[in-house]
Amino acid sequence: MSALAELKKSTTVVADTGEIEAIAQYAPQDATTNPSLLYKAAQMPEYQSLVDDAIAYGQSRASQEDELIDAIVDKLSVNFGAKILEIIPGRVSTEVDARLSFDTQGTIDKAHELIALYRAVGIDSNRVLIKIASTWEGIQAAEHLEKEGIHCNLTLLFGFGQAIACGEARVTLISPFVGRIYDWHKKQRGVEHIPVADDPGVESVTRIYNYYKKFGYPTEVMGASFRTAEQVLALCGCDLLTISPNLLQELESSDAPVTKQLDAANAAEMDIERVDMNERIFRWMLNEDAMATEKLAEGIRSFASDLDKLRSYLAQHMQTVST
Repeated sequence: MSALAELKKSTTVVADTGEIEAIAQYAPQDATTNPSLLYKAAQMPEYQSLVDDAIAYGQSRASQEDELIDAIVDKLSVNFGAKILEIIPGRVSTEVDARLSFDTQGTIDKAHELIALYRAVGIDSNRVLIKIASTWEGIQAAEHLEKEGIHCNLTLLFGFGQAIACGEARVTLISPFVGRIYDWHKKQRGVEHIPVADDPGVESVTRIYNYYKKFGYPTEVMGASFRTAEQVLALCGCDLLTISPNLLQELESSDAPVTKQLDAANAAEMDIERVDMNERIFRWMLNEDAMATEKLAEGIRSFASDLDKLRSYLAQHMQTVST
């Protein structure tokens, strides 16, 4: 049995890709997309019908260029999400515009728009996770949406305080970024590699998982942004792990031994101090964590840049088609 098959016995595997063929190949439970993945997929001939449908939708809804492109991006995200849901049995994560990361009401409004688009094509909202950056404003938006029955995936999560705030908000799922934490510490230490036993990204997810299970938070932990298969296997037992196609392929081809590393029953017996979270404590904990502060800001800028690339491509594509 492959390492991937063994991993699936203890952890829900999520495909971190917008490429539908890759999702079909590795048969994950869930899938997640983002503007970078959509930008790549939208340029592939096999997905042009999804792009054309999104453009037609946008043109029927808006005339101002910014509003038009926004409408096309939203519809394209939902078109890919709906297509993915034809293949997987679980849920798909769809990202809110990163430019709304510090706008609670704007995030709520955008989530409503995306859910309405999914419902319009017959997709139950329980199969959709609205992906939101783990800023204080984003977490407040997610708490509001969860109370409405709209489920959220809090992304760009690097610090322990972010995780605690998400748990207190009872969000459905969080995505701590293993690889980006690893990258930051590798650069700080001036080394080319950090052994998995000392990997700060793996350690961060382990700490969050144990805290959640100790105190009974219903929020699921989904490790994300992996650099190596070793990192993935070091978190076997985590609620979910979202894995890129190249690492899924590596795990499928490997017969490396797989041992469950995280266990809710063990976590419940651990001596862990509970943190009383509020906005002041959240902002101080984030401020005191240089890595989390830097990576959150960098991540939001990167997500916004990826969205700009997608918007630019769609604008150019429309001009090409019209001529």
